[in-house]
Amino acid sequence: MVSALVNKNKKAPQAKACKLKWQLCLMAQLLSAQAFSNLALAAEDVAQHEHDTQHLPEVEVKAHAHDSDSQLHRRMVNSADSAALLQDFVGVEAYQAGGVSALPVIRGFNDNRIRILVDGAELTAACANSMNAPLSYISPAAVAKISVLAGITPVSMGGDSIAGTITVDSARPIYSLNPDAWLYQGSFSTVYRSNNNGLSTALSATAASDNLSLNFTSTMDRGQSYQDGNGRKVRATQFERHIQALTIGAKGENEEFVLRLSHQEVPHQGFSNQYMDLVGNTADAINANYKRNFSWGDLDARVYWQEVKHEMGFFTSEKPGMMPMNTHGKDMGYNLKFTLPLSEQHKLRLGSDFHRNTLDDWWPPVAGSMMMGPRTYVNINDGRRDRLGVFAEVESQWDSRWSSLLGARVDHVRTSTGEVQSYGAGMMNMADNMAAAAFNRGSRSASDNHLDVTASGKYLVSDTATLEFGYARKTRSPNLYERYSWGAGQMARNMIGWFGDANGYVGNPELRPEKANTLSATLDLHDAGQNVWQVRATPYFTYVQDYIGVEQISSGLAGGRANLRFDNQDARFYGLNLESTRQLWQEGAWGQGRVRGTLAWTRAERTNGDDLYQIMPLNARISLEQRKGAWSNGVDVQFVDSKTRVDQARFEPETGGYTLVDLRSSYQWSKARLDFSVTNLFDRYYALPLGGVNYAEWNANGRAGIMGPVAGMGRSVNLGLTLDF
Repeated sequence: MVSALVNKNKKAPQAKACKLKWQLCLMAQLLSAQAFSNLALAAEDVAQHEHDTQHLPEVEVKAHAHDSDSQLHRRMVNSADSAALLQDFVGVEAYQAGGVSALPVIRGFNDNRIRILVDGAELTAACANSMNAPLSYISPAAVAKISVLAGITPVSMGGDSIAGTITVDSARPIYSLNPDAWLYQGSFSTVYRSNNNGLSTALSATAASDNLSLNFTSTMDRGQSYQDGNGRKVRATQFERHIQALTIGAKGENEEFVLRLSHQEVPHQGFSNQYMDLVGNTADAINANYKRNFSWGDLDARVYWQEVKHEMGFFTSEKPGMMPMNTHGKDMGYNLKFTLPLSEQHKLRLGSDFHRNTLDDWWPPVAGSMMMGPRTYVNINDGRRDRLGVFAEVESQWDSRWSSLLGARVDHVRTSTGEVQSYGAGMMNMADNMAAAAFNRGSRSASDNHLDVTASGKYLVSDTATLEFGYARKTRSPNLYERYSWGAGQMARNMIGWFGDANGYVGNPELRPEKANTLSATLDLHDAGQNVWQVRATPYFTYVQDYIGVEQISSGLAGGRANLRFDNQDARFYGLNLESTRQLWQEGAWGQGRVRGTLAWTRAERTNGDDLYQIMPLNARISLEQRKGAWSNGVDVQFVDSKTRVDQARFEPETGGYTLVDLRSSYQWSKARLDFSVTNLFDRYYALPLGGVNYAEWNANGRAGIMGPVAGMGRSVNLGLTLDF
């Protein structure tokens, strides 16, 4: 296959072999140079570590193309977290969770209900608090494309999720246009953020022939604890992250093979809304993708593997303590997709995918502690979650006005775990001892069968109106922590939970899969040329049978907290998303100008009327943008309503409404770009509606009273510079 990839179609075999040999020799010489020495070592380390141990119809697709002035670039300047790149997608929010680990939310559904693909690989947080969330494995500076598919998601985009799919991709390999000359290019960018003294850097270097490509990318992100609008430090919000990636591409006339090797290190990351902090996260990943166009159709195949070693603990006086917690997780799988044209009107997609997540979660004993010792606490022992799926869908263009997408998939999900143990046999561990014995006697494996269907259509009503509509049934099985967290002691329960609410959680082996039925429609009104104005309105309704919520098993704990058990309940989600764009002026002394507005309204409740947790209140955003020549400028105003509908079972705090104003400007030269922004221009104090509770502040103030909400970041002046060479 490799020889087929690198050979050109009309050259003699001997000539092709000589050219390939010459290219490989030159590539080796490049790797031996000082500029690529670290790259070679990284590749060898990953290899040794392993030895040792389509284009879809845009029905309900909220993934509009980013502007050439790049909303991605603008968001990169404002934040080191890739989840911040999702802010321009209406109806998409994020839980506050560390400086580079925010957890996405789509229409009220959190990250565990979203299929998140990073360069096509499905990744799982190997942490009871989701401190190593999937999007933490790619820096904003390395993101080339991001899309969000919400609601009526095609079955070919994956199963075992009920909210939608987020895909984040780094740059594809580039190749020389001249078959007789190599292409050399690179870039360097740096960003400084004043509020938390944050610094991000990114270096990318590429060497490529017309059919071989080598790229090395290195990114670094770090920041101190930020300050709120009152000038007070928000404790335990500092972070540091390093990522190196090597991408090798090889292409032929009708095919391409891409191999990515990556290594990530997070020395530390604070979490103001968690009992613990991250004190070490190391991840190595291999990702291989092969695409080929045949006479009968297209093939897209991918295999991936990632290993994560993660540790929670305490590393700063802002939140002192002593309690190590370790996890070791692996993600591996494949995606196989065939696209077959049946006729000029119909296209068939067939495929299969497999994902395996393995997890060990153990807490070493603490010397001298009567409670945390003398044994190792085993929380998840040889946990495994396997999902195997097959799907088929038909995309049809019936005529110039009607198109449709019909699909079905079947998934089989199996979870299991081994026996567990508490810290010791003493009286202080009696509750955990009894719980461990009961857990070991019970069933520690489960199998679920999923059936997902999608039916959507698109109708061009006129030159100025389009209607999209559809229905989807989606299914998700519980994750390992939801099913198998077993601790009965208060400390053990407090260590479980990715919600930032400081409550205690216990799993439930009897949990059933969530089954979501969604109805949604989008009315798109626009001018005939689709370049002056546009208004999109999307109402939606989702009924979830066996939604995995919580039942309160005790309350009145320190800080006004409770103990909760995962439980199946029925729930409904409904809302409205609005988007509008209007061109204000074209050319002239002020160049080009436009205004863009979005509004998102979501309600989520159990069928008994109780509100669900961390649902974003009514919010809107208005952006005024102007361009002239190399200049791009903008003003963003965000309005967020007060949050009064809260989850009473979790003692979710209410938050007040607020308005934030951001300014931004950039100038583009041929080989350089300067970005400047001011976020929260008026230094407004506000509490994050999805930020959870500020455990770090409550702990530092003597653990008195009730835990309050986490405050958002105050004013920050951000400056970024990108150089191309």
